[in-house]
Amino acid sequence: MAATLDSYRSYKGLPALAGLATIPEAARPGLSVEACVGRLKRYHYAFARLHDILTARITAEPIYELKTAFSLHSYLCAEHVQAIRNRVAEMREPPLGLEQVPHEGLQAYFDEILAAPATALLLLGLYEAALPALDQALERHLRDTNPLVDAPSIRIIRFARLELADMIAFGQKAIACLVGTGERETASPWLQMLDDCLAAAGGLSGADAPGPIPARQHSATPYVYDPVPRRDERFQDLWNQGVNAESFIYNEQFPARPKTVMMLYKRLREIDVPEMMASIIHETTGQPWEYYRDMSRQLWDEARHAMMGEVGFVALGVDWTQARITHNWSYRLNTECTPIERHAVLYFIEQGLMTKTGKRYEWEIGVESGLPLIATLQDYDWADEVLHAQLGRLWYIPQVGSWKEALEYGDQCWSRILSNWQTVKEQGLTEHANWWPGVYQQACVSWGTQPDPKVMGFSETYEGARADLKSVAASG
Repeated sequence: MAATLDSYRSYKGLPALAGLATIPEAARPGLSVEACVGRLKRYHYAFARLHDILTARITAEPIYELKTAFSLHSYLCAEHVQAIRNRVAEMREPPLGLEQVPHEGLQAYFDEILAAPATALLLLGLYEAALPALDQALERHLRDTNPLVDAPSIRIIRFARLELADMIAFGQKAIACLVGTGERETASPWLQMLDDCLAAAGGLSGADAPGPIPARQHSATPYVYDPVPRRDERFQDLWNQGVNAESFIYNEQFPARPKTVMMLYKRLREIDVPEMMASIIHETTGQPWEYYRDMSRQLWDEARHAMMGEVGFVALGVDWTQARITHNWSYRLNTECTPIERHAVLYFIEQGLMTKTGKRYEWEIGVESGLPLIATLQDYDWADEVLHAQLGRLWYIPQVGSWKEALEYGDQCWSRILSNWQTVKEQGLTEHANWWPGVYQQACVSWGTQPDPKVMGFSETYEGARADLKSVAASG
C-alpha cells in the first residue's frame, strides 16, 4: 500500500526535505509564482522607501544616536532591497517592474512618514507603524507560501525579519526615551491615517481587500530635503577650526599615545560624512540599485567610525563634548556643492588615505601606543577605507573621466569650500578656541601620567590649511 501524507516516513526517521518542512507542510499549494512575485514587489517597495526616508532624515536630525541608527537602518534596508531584486529576477519577471509604485495607498503611506514634521512623529511612523507592518507582511508570507517550492524567498525573508526585529527593538527604546504622552496623543489621528492608507492598499502585502485612500496630511505639500546638518546640544562651537588634528598626528616630534587622542577626535568628527553622503544619495537619481546599496554601506561605515571615536573617548575617561566636533565640512559641501562635487571631494580624501601617511600610519600609531583598543579601532578603520576607495573607483570615476581627472576635480572642489576661517570668526560663529590642552589633560589623568609640555602647547590651526595639510586660498 502506498504511503499517505500521514503514514509516509523518511529513511530511518531522518528529517524530510532537507529540514525545510514536513511532507504535509510541503504538500499544500501555497502561493503561485505570480502571487509570490506580487508580494515580493511590495516588500521591495517598502524597503526602498524606508531606505530613502531614513537616508533623507540623517542630515537634519540633531540627535547623534538617531543619526547613527538611521545610518545603520538605511543600509540594512538597502541590502534587503538588493536581495529581493535578485529573487524577483529569478522568477520569470523580465522586465522586473520594480520601479513601479505597487499602489497609491502605499505611496501615500510612505510619503507621509517621509514628511513627518518632527522627530517624534518620524519615530512613531517608522518604528511603530511601517517596520512592524512590513515584518507582519513577511511573517504572513511565511505562513502562506509553500516552504519547499518557495524556499529561496523564505531564506531572504528570514534574514530580513532578523534585522527588522533589531530595528524595531531600537525604535521602541528610542520612542520610550523621546516621545511623551502628549506627543503620542497628538500623533494618534495621523497614525490612524497611516493605518487607513495601508488598508486602502490591501495591506502592505496586498493580500487583503483594498479600501478608499484617505486624504494626505503632512505630505499634501511635497517633502523638501533639508541639507543643513544639525547637532544636539552636546556638540558645541560647530565652526571651530582651532586645532589642526592632522598636523599633530603627522608631526614626528610628538609621541604615539597623545596622537591616539587626536585620532579619536578625527573618528568622532566623521559624523559629518554621513550628513554629507546622505545628501549625495538622496539627490542622485537614475543610478542602478547597486550604487545606492554601496553608497549606503559607506555611509554606515562612516557613522560606525564616529561611534568608534565615541567608544574610544569613553573607554579613556575623556569627555568628548569638550572637543569641538564640527560640522563645517558637511555644512559647506551640502549647501554650496552639487552631489557630484561632494562625491569628488569624498573620493579625493579617500585616495589620500591610501598613502603611507594615511590609514596604515594611523594603525601603526595605534599599535605603537600600546593601547589595544586603539589598535583595533584603527585596524578596522583602515580596512573600511580600502573598501571605500574601491567604491569610489566603481561609482565616481566613470561620472568624471579618468582617474587623474577625478583626483584633480576633487582637489579643486575641496579647496573651494574649506577656506572660511576668517569669515566664520568675523560673523561671530566661533573664536577658533584651542580645545586641545583640556582634552589632553583628561587623557593624562586616565593614563596616570603628567602632561608633556610640548604636547600641551600644540596650537596649530586650520587657518589657510586643509585636513591633508595642503594650503588653501584665504577666501570666504
